[in-house]
Amino acid sequence: MTTAPEQTSPAATTADVLAVAREQVLERGAGLSEEQVLAVLRLGDDRLTELLALAHEVRMRWCGPEVEVEGIISLKTGGCPEDCHFCSQSGRFPTPVRSAWLDIPGLVKAARQTAETGATEFCIVAAVRGPDARLLSQVREGVKAIRADGNDIQIACSLGMLTKAQVDELVEMGVHRYNHNLETARSHFPEVVTTHTWEERWETLRMVREAGMEVCCGGIIGMGETVEQRAEFAAQLADLGPDECTMNFLIPQPGTPYEHYEVVEGKDALRTVAAFRLAMPRPLIRFSGGRELTFGDLGTKKGMLGGINAIIVGNYLTNLGRPASKDLAMLDELSMPVKALSDTL
Repeated sequence: MTTAPEQTSPAATTADVLAVAREQVLERGAGLSEEQVLAVLRLGDDRLTELLALAHEVRMRWCGPEVEVEGIISLKTGGCPEDCHFCSQSGRFPTPVRSAWLDIPGLVKAARQTAETGATEFCIVAAVRGPDARLLSQVREGVKAIRADGNDIQIACSLGMLTKAQVDELVEMGVHRYNHNLETARSHFPEVVTTHTWEERWETLRMVREAGMEVCCGGIIGMGETVEQRAEFAAQLADLGPDECTMNFLIPQPGTPYEHYEVVEGKDALRTVAAFRLAMPRPLIRFSGGRELTFGDLGTKKGMLGGINAIIVGNYLTNLGRPASKDLAMLDELSMPVKALSDTL
């Protein structure tokens, strides 16, 4: 079960970490260290409003007011050979998800619908250890068909672990951003996945960065990690320096080893969002899976005012989201402009 963070009273040390963060992160743009992030994660609820306000200031100072909107689609669903304990698409667990492929017309339609929401990013996802020749052929044909449809939306992919040749092939296709989540802290990873290592994931991200693609990397909060491991994870992501960090919160999936885990408490989740922003002042930090369950509408707004500057709209891979129109209305209410496609090119 998720270990709740220890919370300190409003002592001098509590006040000091926010004062340090204001000078170090807001003024100089230098992210907090692992130890400093841990101090932030241990802040009491009485400091949460102050923390969120500072994280929002940091986001506005170093990223600006715009929000990047993205849609995602599953090209190949279910039947994955890996044992990621949170994932309903693993073929090792008795989940309701069954293997399926999306055809090219379906992919084109999804990309078109995503672009019509005003989104600038469309991510093609597959439940695999890594792509085989068939999958890469489908991606190639899909990208061609999306372009032939007159759609100039940015295309990202999330296809598991890659070889150098596969990285180069995706670059040649015109894929500009690659998502591969580290999922959790290095020290906790063996408790979450046993069929591959954290280091294997890191190697894929290294090759992606060296090839010139943008790096999207984050993980899932609420998988039994300690507060110390959350701080460790934030520091490891900061060391990676992703262009985008995805913030997911565990959705306990039926049939998985984590099906009975508790949902992360809203205040704890908001504290984590703000802490990650203070660790990484400049990247996109994107609300991803689990936000509806963890935050609800009010909490989502607080998160958008607490360091978040990107969002997935519509449905997720095997879970329903909420209508894109609701998220776009929320951004309008918050006076947060949607990032234009011309700004991403």
